Amino acid sequence: MRVFVAGASGAIGRPLIPKLVAAGHEVTGMTRSEANAEDVRRAGASAAVVDVFDADALSAAAREAGAEVVVHELTALPERLDFRKEELYAATNRCRIEGTRNLLDAARAAGAHRFVSQSIAFAYRSDGARVKTEDDPLLEAAPGGFGSAIAALREMESSVLGAEGIEGLVLRYGFFYGPGTYYASDGSTVADLRRRRMPIVGKGTGVFSFIHVDDAADATVAAVEHGAPGIYNVTDDEPAQMSEWVPGLAEAAGAKPPRRVPAWAARLIAGKTATSFALDLRGASNEKAKRELGWKPAHPSWRAGFAESLR
Repeated sequence: MRVFVAGASGAIGRPLIPKLVAAGHEVTGMTRSEANAEDVRRAGASAAVVDVFDADALSAAAREAGAEVVVHELTALPERLDFRKEELYAATNRCRIEGTRNLLDAARAAGAHRFVSQSIAFAYRSDGARVKTEDDPLLEAAPGGFGSAIAALREMESSVLGAEGIEGLVLRYGFFYGPGTYYASDGSTVADLRRRRMPIVGKGTGVFSFIHVDDAADATVAAVEHGAPGIYNVTDDEPAQMSEWVPGLAEAAGAKPPRRVPAWAARLIAGKTATSFALDLRGASNEKAKRELGWKPAHPSWRAGFAESLR
């Protein structure tokens, strides 16, 4: 199939392009810079240098690529996350609203029949079960800038799943780790951990679901090739409380054990969003993706995955 990948130079785009090529697909990777385009070409794909907000150029690129499937992997997060900043998600929100709209129009212009979109598996409501399925509701509101991210996420998913004449699949990825992520050896989260700036908040009861970027790319290849339209959680097999995974990451990174801080102090220092994640976050089940996409993570647990990726 001819696959058009928007966000080809991102954390998941980098492993995704060669995996699609290896699976026999004719791939065009979309990126905004010529330097990144060279990386796409070295991976065996064609490159389209275009801005997702230039709707006419985007549609022309998708038509030229003969896109049968469009994959949306666009985000615009900074190198370091500071949840206290209201504008943290502004650029990514624009990608998820205006960018998604333009990509869907480009898919229609090219005659594509399938649209696979990134989303996140850590936006479920914080009541009820500690581990959520795709049928569980998303948050309706959230503190700080994350509230705007939730609104953008809802609009993006609705646009993809409701696109007329196109099979829409939404992949709700867990927290990425591996090369090019915040949890890589040179990533900001690991840097904070090594400086003992990432404590366990309160009892650390928030449940996190992780996914290695290679596994996320494998699931995306599977979604390109088959699977019914709908939503899929793409996470590993072991959701874990903050009190479990932060010490595990510290050990893998060769850092000292993390400190503990009370919730009230965390709210003052890191803000309400980070504190809510630490205490109230819900994990996500990957059973549907394994069953219906015929996929399973090569890194089934963050425990071994962290150790392997931080060697």
